[in-house]
Amino acid sequence: MIAVEGLRVEQSDGVMTLTLARPERKNPLTFEIYAALRDGFLALRENRQIRAIVLRGAGGNFCSGGDVREIIGPLVSMTPPERSAFTEMTGAVVAAMRACPQPIVAAVDGVCAGAGAILSMASDIRVGTARARVAFLFVRVGLSGADMGACALLPRIVGLGRASDLLFTGRELSGEDALGWGFFTRLVAPEALEEEATSLARSIAAGPTRAHAVTKATLELATNLPLEEEIAYEARVQAELMATGDFRRAYEAFIAKRAPRFEGD
Repeated sequence: MIAVEGLRVEQSDGVMTLTLARPERKNPLTFEIYAALRDGFLALRENRQIRAIVLRGAGGNFCSGGDVREIIGPLVSMTPPERSAFTEMTGAVVAAMRACPQPIVAAVDGVCAGAGAILSMASDIRVGTARARVAFLFVRVGLSGADMGACALLPRIVGLGRASDLLFTGRELSGEDALGWGFFTRLVAPEALEEEATSLARSIAAGPTRAHAVTKATLELATNLPLEEEIAYEARVQAELMATGDFRRAYEAFIAKRAPRFEGD
């Protein structure tokens, strides 16, 4: 992952932290940030050093979506092929997030709107605060909710009726409601958000990396397979994982009454 203006990249203990860092504008996205995220998440498919990811925003907000001056304005005057290239690029960010094997933890505080809400949606786990405000704003600018995979992914998280509510109205979802609807998996105080998300990512990074990658990929696959085929697939991949060093070491640690040490092999 390459840092660009408005996107900080840090690595520590197998965890990559991506910070949307334009706090004076509530961390909006630019063409350059979209491209960096797309290419960076694609590259993570081959990265064995990074085992979990934290996606956060700076200055008390997550992300306000596409920058009005740098993206929305130019889109008005673009040609149809240019607009198509843009929407394909933004969709590719979500596809790359879902395809990268590392679990992604989104730390959501304050504004989480438009494409920012999509980035949190595309993460695997969302930790939020009570003051978070999640909104899929596309209808407010005359666009559909069919953006960056929202119609496919959001119903899987909150259910079809609630996804329809959010996408048709563009209304804000409070932090408490986001927790109640299952969009957030946990709610913490704003001052504890970074520590909570990082701690969660580190605990995932300390786990069986290959097994986590299989879990993430299978959760994606499960939506497209009949149950019988899904069960057969899970049986096959689980049997393969039983031949790994991590599985053997976990057994030996259990017998020795100590914590296992996973190495991702």
